[in-house]
Amino acid sequence: MSTISLKDAKAGFSSIVDKASAGEFVTITRHGKPAAVLVSVDAAEVAKRATKRARTSFADHLLSFPKVEDNIFERNASPSRDAEL
Repeated sequence: MSTISLKDAKAGFSSIVDKASAGEFVTITRHGKPAAVLVSVDAAEVAKRATKRARTSFADHLLSFPKVEDNIFERNASPSRDAEL
């Protein structure tokens, strides 16, 4: 993994892209602090897949609840509060 300043990265961008496409991670610094990393498309795709969470749809979430006929929950028949209408 090589490190290069932003100023030098601007001057030699094509060589940095060549390094990244060859599989090297290139860290670009701004004022001496890491600001970005240039990687190959393959490495970026692997990172995207690794960080992507498997999400279920809302419909699948609702379908995962127990069915009413399973009688897992008993309904409390008493009123929750008295209300005058």
